[in-house]
Amino acid sequence: MSTIASNLTTRNSGGNQSTARHELFFFNYFRLGQAAVYIALAFRPGHLAWPTLPDPLLARVMALAYLLVALVMVARTRQALNHPVLVVSAGLVFDVLAAAVALILMHDVRMGVAMMLVVNIATGSLLLPLRLSMFFAAVASLAMLGHTFFDEQPGSGDREMLEYALFGVAYFASASLCYVLGRNIRASEALAEQRGIDLANLSQVNELIIRRMKTGVLLVDEGNRIHQLNESAWMLMGNPSADQRDLGTLAPELSRRLYHWRTAGKLDETATALADGVPEVVPRFSRLAPNDDSHVLIFLDDTSLLSRRAEELTLSSLGRLSASIAHEIRNPLAAIHYSAQLLAESTDMNDTDLRMVEIINNHCSRLNEIIENILQLSRRERSRPETLDLSQWVHHFVAEYRQGNDLGADILRAVAPGEPVAAVADPQHLQQVAWNLVQNALRYGRMPNEPARVMIVARNSDTGTPILEVIDRGPGIPPKVAAQIFEPFFTTHEYGTGLGLYLARQMSEANQAALEYVRVAGGGSCFRISLTPPARTAASAPVAARA
Repeated sequence: MSTIASNLTTRNSGGNQSTARHELFFFNYFRLGQAAVYIALAFRPGHLAWPTLPDPLLARVMALAYLLVALVMVARTRQALNHPVLVVSAGLVFDVLAAAVALILMHDVRMGVAMMLVVNIATGSLLLPLRLSMFFAAVASLAMLGHTFFDEQPGSGDREMLEYALFGVAYFASASLCYVLGRNIRASEALAEQRGIDLANLSQVNELIIRRMKTGVLLVDEGNRIHQLNESAWMLMGNPSADQRDLGTLAPELSRRLYHWRTAGKLDETATALADGVPEVVPRFSRLAPNDDSHVLIFLDDTSLLSRRAEELTLSSLGRLSASIAHEIRNPLAAIHYSAQLLAESTDMNDTDLRMVEIINNHCSRLNEIIENILQLSRRERSRPETLDLSQWVHHFVAEYRQGNDLGADILRAVAPGEPVAAVADPQHLQQVAWNLVQNALRYGRMPNEPARVMIVARNSDTGTPILEVIDRGPGIPPKVAAQIFEPFFTTHEYGTGLGLYLARQMSEANQAALEYVRVAGGGSCFRISLTPPARTAASAPVAARA
C-alpha cells in the first residue's frame, strides 16, 4: 500500500495536484450529499410509512456517523492531498460499509443505495491505481451480494441476487473506465505541464539572448511607446530611466526615422548618435507581423562594433596572407644568409666588402625576426592556463633571462613580496609576453650613454588583482605614440617590426589578462599586465612556480 501511495503521490505532484484537489472535493461533497440522503431517510416524519425502518434508532445512528465522517473528510480535503491514496481508500471503506448497513436498515431504498455506490467507486477509480480500483469494486460487489443472505423477505433472494450481480458488473465497468479516463487526464496534464515548462524555458532563453545581444533591440507600439528594450539599446540611448518610455522624447531622430519608414517606407541608413557620449548607430526597422504597424522592432547596429569586426577580419586575412608570404620568403632568405656567411670566411675580402657582408647578415637577421613574428601571429596556440605564484615566477624568469642573454652593464632585477601572488595564466604565453617586454625595456628604456635599469615586479593590487609590471627608467613614451604602440605594424624604430607589443597584448587577452602602458612619474615606462586571480574554490590549492 505504501509503495502504491508513493507512486500516486509522485504521479499527482506538480500540475496533477490541482486536478487531484478538484476530484477529491467532488468526491467528498458527493459523500456529504449521500450522508444527507441517509439522514433524510432515517429521520423521515412519523406519518410517512416509507421507507420501512426495522430499527429506526440504529438507522439514525448510522446516518449521523456517516454524516460526521463526510464532514471530516470535506474539512480535511486540502491536507488529504499529501496522502491521496490513503484518504480515498479510507473513504471508500466507509462508503461500502455505510451502503451495506443501509441495505439492511433501509431495504426499501436498496436500488438507490446501490446506484449511489457506483458513483463512489467510479470517482475513487479516478485517483486510485488499477489494482485498488478493482479491489474496491470487488468489495462493493461482495457487500451487495452478501446482503441477500441476510434478507428475510420470502421469494426475493434470487431476484435481488441477480440485481446485485448486475450492480457488481457496473462497479467493475465504471472502475475500469474511470481509471483509464483518469490516467489519460493525468497524462494529458503532464504533457501540457511539460510543454508549458518548455515554453517558459524557451521564452527565458530567448529573453536572455535578446538582452545580451550586442545589437540594440526595441519594441515600439503605434503610439511611439517603448514596450521592451535590451541592455545594448538602453546603453545606446544614453541609459534612460525606467519610467521614460516615449520614443519621441528619448530619441527624436530615431522617432523621426521610424515615422518616415512607417509612412513612406524610406529607411535612412546613415549613422547617428542617439545621445551624448554614446557610439553612433544605424537603425533598422521590422514589423512583428506582415502589414501590421501596431508593433515595430527596431534594431540599433553599433558602428564601432561593425568597425571592430571589419578590423578583426582584415587583420585575420592579413595574418594569413603574411604567413603565406613569410613561408615563401624564408627559403631564399636562408640561402642569402648562408651565402653571406660563406663569403665572410673568404681571405680575399677587403674591409669595405666585409662591411657589406655584415650589413647583409644584419638585415637577414632582422628580416628573419619579422618572419618569426608573422608566423607566430598566424599560428598562435590556445592558452592552457595554470595557477602560478608570481612572487617565485619573476625570480625564476630573471635568472633564466640572465643565463640566456649577456646584460653587460644593464640591470634587470625582480621585485616581489614575501607572500604568494596567485594568478591564472598559461606559463608559456606569460613567458613570451614578459620576454618581449623586458627586451623592449632593455633596448629602448635607457637614457643616453647610461645603462638600462629594468625591474619586473609582481604584486597584488588594492582590489586583489594579481599584477605583473615591467618598469624601466628611460625617457618614457610620448602620449601620441603611446596611443598607438599596441597597433599591429606600428613602430618608431627603423629596425622594429611593429608586432612585438601587438602580439604581447593578444597573448594577454587570450589569458583573460589586460596589458596596458602606464607612464611613470619622474621618467620611465611601465607595462602592466593585470592577470586573473584564481577561483575561490581553488584558493587553498598549492600554486606552482613556473619559469
